[in-house]
Amino acid sequence: MHIPVLKNEVLKYLRPKPNENFIDCTIDGGGHGLAILKAIQPKGRLLGIDQDEEIIRRLKLKVQKSKVKNNLVLVCDNFVNLKEIVKEKKFKKVSGILFDLGMSTWHLRESGRGFSFMKEESLDMRYSPKYQKITAAEIINRWPPKEIERILKEYGEEKFSKRIVKEIIKERRKSLIRTTSQLVAIVKKAVPGWYQRGRIHPATKTFQALRIAVNSELTNLERTLPQALEILEPEGKLIVISFHSLEDRIVKNFLKEKTKEKKVRILTKKPIRPSQEEIKLNPSSRSAKLRAAIKL
Repeated sequence: MHIPVLKNEVLKYLRPKPNENFIDCTIDGGGHGLAILKAIQPKGRLLGIDQDEEIIRRLKLKVQKSKVKNNLVLVCDNFVNLKEIVKEKKFKKVSGILFDLGMSTWHLRESGRGFSFMKEESLDMRYSPKYQKITAAEIINRWPPKEIERILKEYGEEKFSKRIVKEIIKERRKSLIRTTSQLVAIVKKAVPGWYQRGRIHPATKTFQALRIAVNSELTNLERTLPQALEILEPEGKLIVISFHSLEDRIVKNFLKEKTKEKKVRILTKKPIRPSQEEIKLNPSSRSAKLRAAIKL
């Protein structure tokens, strides 16, 4: 079941009112989006974006008998194309924009695309297989060692990146690395025993790094934040929920820069974290950080 992270906090900072328009750039199962939609009735509209066709299809089914379905505009696309989407849908007077950068539970548990190191699946990791060509397997099997090492170091902040890449190269010379279990075995072989007994699974950072690389997640975020600010009406709110330090740094630096330019006022001096009760109910929320700002 999809559990939206920091839902009350999102509503608190967005403060949606009847007849206002909002954009949820990562609509997923609609946890945040449908709560916003409920608050902006009767004439408010929500533009919901997700790059996975299957997620959009499921959400359409979920809302098809709902009273608010005509107020919901769903688009299957990457949020990096935000300005174009807004222009195409003639979506105007936007009072708030939300980004929840967390991975969809559906991708981990049901997609079969190799996002989870806990399942035996092919190394795909694309959010939108129809439009994306490069898979995790392509990176692991074809890319130069230095480039793979850079990905693991930069995107995964993996301290044993060199050792892991050395093992990857050794294995791929024998045969293609096609599955999640093959990659997990390689990582375990490469890292020391104490690392395997740590708090997180030894392959966590490697999988994270590959997913970020395959989907250009950090680049897309950097390119989209200025678009979001441009689209917002004055007094419109921008909210971003991030789940690791690299994303959070991009958001923090962007808001700092725009504050200096007197384009935004930051509403969260420190990032908002989930309560202990929320973490208990939804353990995957533990690393979430919410930052909010208002356009001047």
